[in-house]
Amino acid sequence: MRYDLAITGSGGAAFAAAITARDAGASVVMIERGTVGGTCVNTGCVPSKALLAAAAARHDAASQHFPGITTQAGPVDMAALAGGKDDLVAAMRTGKYVDLAADYGWEIIAGTARFAGTADAPVLQVRLNDGGTATIEAGHYLVATGAAPWIPPIIGFADAGYLTSTTAMELTELPESMLVIGGNAVGLELAQLFARLGVTVTIAEALDRLAPFDEPGVSAAIEDVFDDEGIGILTAAAVMSVRAGTSGRSVIIKTAGGEERELAYGQILAAAGRRPVTAGLNLDAVGVKTGGHGEILADEYQRTANPRIWAAGDVTGGPQFVYTAAAQGSRAAANALHNAGRTLDYAALPRVTFTSPAIASAGLTEAELLRTGVACDCRVLPLSAVPRAVVGRDTRGVIKLVAEAGTGRIRGVHAVADGAGEMITAASYAIRAQMTVTDLAEAWAPYLTMSEGLRLAAQAFSRDVSRLSCCAA
Repeated sequence: MRYDLAITGSGGAAFAAAITARDAGASVVMIERGTVGGTCVNTGCVPSKALLAAAAARHDAASQHFPGITTQAGPVDMAALAGGKDDLVAAMRTGKYVDLAADYGWEIIAGTARFAGTADAPVLQVRLNDGGTATIEAGHYLVATGAAPWIPPIIGFADAGYLTSTTAMELTELPESMLVIGGNAVGLELAQLFARLGVTVTIAEALDRLAPFDEPGVSAAIEDVFDDEGIGILTAAAVMSVRAGTSGRSVIIKTAGGEERELAYGQILAAAGRRPVTAGLNLDAVGVKTGGHGEILADEYQRTANPRIWAAGDVTGGPQFVYTAAAQGSRAAANALHNAGRTLDYAALPRVTFTSPAIASAGLTEAELLRTGVACDCRVLPLSAVPRAVVGRDTRGVIKLVAEAGTGRIRGVHAVADGAGEMITAASYAIRAQMTVTDLAEAWAPYLTMSEGLRLAAQAFSRDVSRLSCCAA
């Protein structure tokens, strides 16, 4: 069988590439060894955000902060909650992926693919899930096999048993306690999710703060939130070993001061990052180079060392977001089939961690800007200065603007706030448009919206915003 484009994987990058190719009249085949749809719809964005929303509803019922309002939260039927999540995932997978492929007219083959042939004449050998094999030839190939949870090499971990971000969301019974290893986006989201469902949760982060790659002020704000919600925090903490006990798992943790403590938890969740899925693809045989974590090395056009083989999405080791994967997949297809020369600009890429309040950022941190040799003029606005947060009775968080000294050009925006994920889109546009703090301070912003905080943060470069009223211009 010969096609214009053969794609391994069926997630965001793969689907965007297939749509782009079919829009141009090219023939496409997709090979998927597991469930169609990739990480986002099956085991990532969709199920986690559905469960986070449910956990937030319970938390709000258990900790109402408006005077005159009384609510309470009962026990969680985890099996029913998980079942509802599964129904939602199945419906979205069918509507957004399976039916879409049928509408566009490309074939999805269920099987495991590996490269064969030579660098000059690559082919895909596919071991079909229902038995037998198939050989696929194409003018171009796209590898979009994504990434999978990375399991840290901890003594006794495999024997004791652990959860990943995938298996944690398949639980139908809640443990009494949980240790979450990893304090970045996935670890933060799942720690708060299970804590709000009633589990006693502790986070162990190897670096010296939660959200270690965000602004230090962002880390401090989210640590305060988690501390207020009763989530244990261990930073600069190394998990040394794990062993199974009669009622859970016993863990040896080395603390920042070098002390080793033995603690017990019902479950342990490994959320220490994800690694590209490239094992078994036989990339060396066709001249495709990989990096230290197995990531496929691709240039700005998504082309690998083999001019007929392209890569997009998490498998390239870049930003692990479904929207970057989709953008890369679309560009890979256009460049492969039409030599379009399309690239991406990541300077204003928005990022969101869906805690509550959320963490969101776009552009550079202060430290990153300073490393470029540009002096920074920055302002940090507490949410207590944002009217929307005040009337909503949740002033936990901050907004930070990172600007170039002298020019005032905005180079980064970082926030911890309810609605930060919505706010950061406007921030990304401001960075992309090379707006200055003066431009942003003079821009329109509806009163009593969280995005007004961007304007107030910009005004903080020249005013004491804590003293401004709604009439200030």
